[in-house]
Amino acid sequence: MRSDGRGSTEAASSSFGPPSSLDSQNAASSAPHVPVAGATSSSDFTTRMEIWSTRVPNFYIAPFCGASAGVASGIVTCPLDVIKTKLQAQGGFARRGGQAVETKALYRGMLGTGKMIFREDGLRGLYQGLGPMLLGYLPTWAVYLAVYDRSREYFYEQTDSWWLSRGYASISAGACSTIATNPIWVIKTRLMSQSLKQNSEGVRAPWQYSSTWDAARKMYKIEGIRSFYSGLTPALLGLTHVAIQFPLYEYLKMALTGYGIGEHPDNGNSHWIGISVATFLSKICASTVTYPHEVLRTRLQTQQRTAPAPSPEGIAFRGGLHHPHDRGRPISSSSDGMLNRPRYNGIVRTCQTILQEEGWRAFYSGIGTNLFRAVPAAMTTMLTYEYLRKLIHNVQHEGELKLAMANENIGTV
Repeated sequence: MRSDGRGSTEAASSSFGPPSSLDSQNAASSAPHVPVAGATSSSDFTTRMEIWSTRVPNFYIAPFCGASAGVASGIVTCPLDVIKTKLQAQGGFARRGGQAVETKALYRGMLGTGKMIFREDGLRGLYQGLGPMLLGYLPTWAVYLAVYDRSREYFYEQTDSWWLSRGYASISAGACSTIATNPIWVIKTRLMSQSLKQNSEGVRAPWQYSSTWDAARKMYKIEGIRSFYSGLTPALLGLTHVAIQFPLYEYLKMALTGYGIGEHPDNGNSHWIGISVATFLSKICASTVTYPHEVLRTRLQTQQRTAPAPSPEGIAFRGGLHHPHDRGRPISSSSDGMLNRPRYNGIVRTCQTILQEEGWRAFYSGIGTNLFRAVPAAMTTMLTYEYLRKLIHNVQHEGELKLAMANENIGTV
């Protein structure tokens, strides 16, 4: 049972914040600030901050905690994300026309890829794309958690089903955040998939970006606005990931701790082991089932729409050098006289191309690295999120108590 006397069923359908937050906001907005008798200047400041915290709308708390948690996980797991991206993207850079590529140039396995990146580009190479990753997490989690927090109650009223309401809320929140932040993730993927050295071999990316701004400028100038939404369709297909992960996490946390996502007791243990187990199991299930969409998204995001320079590589397809703005019209020709058409074009064609050229195993390229990265990332994210929610909850709880004491003091005057 929750500390306020509500059962776990009601807690599951409640909002992210503590159950008394709305009441405390109304009380705080109407109550004056009264210093505590005998308080020092430091403790008086703390008291004022605790009382002020009760005025913060719950709508702002969830996005703030989620964005902070996402940034923390991004810093911790960025090297593994770079390795995963290299493994996912390298098949898209292979030369066409049957020309062989030396095996030593290929990325193989998590450790082998990490060693090659470190040998060629140093520690800096393992943190390529960190800037847009951190920049992307802020709006991603802010939008996601804000929409999720507001929409799950609406869907519960419409469906009268706990699972359906959480699933619909996850998909809606994921769609909003994905559409809003897809350009940032395209830039991040481009930066992570390139080598810091000159890209001259067929298995490496043909572009060279020096920064996030440089990548955005060159992509817009050469490939147009559409390049920023490359891979949007498979990214939207990836909403099945959050549709599995978040409802399953909330269900498991309820079963193991008795509290919903973002909820904690006023006093006592928050059952961090249960939160960790719920995060681990939900992430493993969601990542394994939905992983192929990440490969599709990466291949589409790392495919250029226009050639940046004359090259024998079969990776630039639309417009060519002479008509760089004739996007969508395959008018340039390769050396064999064939029209340069997009190698990957849409979900179905991309699946067919990968299956024909590389086999079904390509859909799970880098899955070991992905799980090795995604599980710690998810645990860092959720533990940080839950910790911040508990911290803010405790501060608000103390503020509510002191606010009640201040109101009593005013009543006795």
